Amino acid sequence: MFKSREKRSHDVSFLAILVAGISQIAGGSANAADLAARTFTKAPPSVAAIYNWSGFYVGGHVGGSWVNQEWINTANTTGFGDLAPGQGFRQRNSAFFGGGQAGYNWQTGRFVFGLEGTVSAMGNKASGLNTVFGAGDDVFSWRTDWMATIVGRAGIAWNNNLFYAKGGYAGVNNSLAVSDTVGIAGSGAQTNWHNGWTVGAGWEYGITQNWIVGVEYDYAAFETKSYQLAGASPGVYTFDAKPRDVQSVVVRLNYKFGGPVMAK
Repeated sequence: MFKSREKRSHDVSFLAILVAGISQIAGGSANAADLAARTFTKAPPSVAAIYNWSGFYVGGHVGGSWVNQEWINTANTTGFGDLAPGQGFRQRNSAFFGGGQAGYNWQTGRFVFGLEGTVSAMGNKASGLNTVFGAGDDVFSWRTDWMATIVGRAGIAWNNNLFYAKGGYAGVNNSLAVSDTVGIAGSGAQTNWHNGWTVGAGWEYGITQNWIVGVEYDYAAFETKSYQLAGASPGVYTFDAKPRDVQSVVVRLNYKFGGPVMAK
């Protein structure tokens, strides 16, 4: 009888130890599961930055220009003038071309639209001797010294690269003069502003969000204006003249204000 009670007591103790062990194991597993759940984090999706072309900019440009100058006589009642109506000249000259620009760009997706104004100094000039009457004695000289444009721009951006076309108004300052010191002397000069149009294309690259470099080609054509070259002499010595076209190639440098990085 005594042994039976002792056995039952031993069985109860063993059962209690077993239950306590199972509870501890279960509790440890739950804690481990909680710990794993707390330490696991999902990596955020990567965000690629693209260049933002929107904003106001100012800058400068430098390069070269080519001008075709043409002047044709329309009337001559002076004593010194040698050319008759329908006679004239055309000359071509290349020279320095440079100035400044300012504008604003709007970007929507990969498309970029903008407005820009430029003012450029030019060194295009030349002179020619009239040889209609053999040796001749009329010396003509001309100069195209500065140009201004107001244009619209449209382009496609590829991150830091922008490929664009442009077109709009162009105006140029032009002078024509004649001098005759042989026989009957006389001279005269006139300067006119010629209105016209321009088209062009270029490429720009964003070095940083603010500094932009590029290259550009432009073509401009202008209206004909009448020049009166009789000066103080009696009569008229008039010419229809114009810079037939102006072509230029320039390197550009702009500073763009603002312009945060955009998320792709």
